[in-house]
Amino acid sequence: MLTVALPKGRIAEETLAIFEKIFGKSFLFDDRKLILEVGEFRFLLVRNQDVPAYVLHQSADIGVVGLDVLEEKDEDLVRLLDLGIGKCKVCVGMRDDEELNYNSPDIKIATKMVNITQNYFSKKAMAVDVIKLYGSIELAPLVGLADAIVDIVETGTTMKQNGLKVVETIMESSAHLIANKNSFIEKKEEIISLYRKISEEIKKK
Repeated sequence: MLTVALPKGRIAEETLAIFEKIFGKSFLFDDRKLILEVGEFRFLLVRNQDVPAYVLHQSADIGVVGLDVLEEKDEDLVRLLDLGIGKCKVCVGMRDDEELNYNSPDIKIATKMVNITQNYFSKKAMAVDVIKLYGSIELAPLVGLADAIVDIVETGTTMKQNGLKVVETIMESSAHLIANKNSFIEKKEEIISLYRKISEEIKKK
């Protein structure tokens, strides 16, 4: 049996839809349940940020998670395939009436993606003070907690509604199929077989 960690929400639904097309079966979680077993698969519904941990510690053999989370966590995992779903961008946002001053000695950035933010600005040789927040990131520049934010942007509507604008795009992200290194050795045939089937299915789109 292959155990698959999925992030709750749209990415899980779109991934299960791919499985339904491949295997011609229904893959539906019962209300509020976090584990689903169908045939040779067991699916776990977890928080997006926790998918790499479940796969790293082999509680799941494979998982589906956004590239932004993979880059932020930077765990030793096998990246198998870009599924092309859950597309978004990681962007720098600021108040509409402000610009990013690259010469400023101390720019404060609010984000939940500390590593991505530090790596990006260190490549630009900019010293930034990163403030880690867990939600409502858009509020930070409006109340003077930070000069700018780094956040996920899908349409940009949330930023606009809060008087912010995108000033730079750090990276494009979409959901990736990942595997635990030991599982990839122990269950190589099953994982490669599934990888090929998914690969063929997403090519049809």
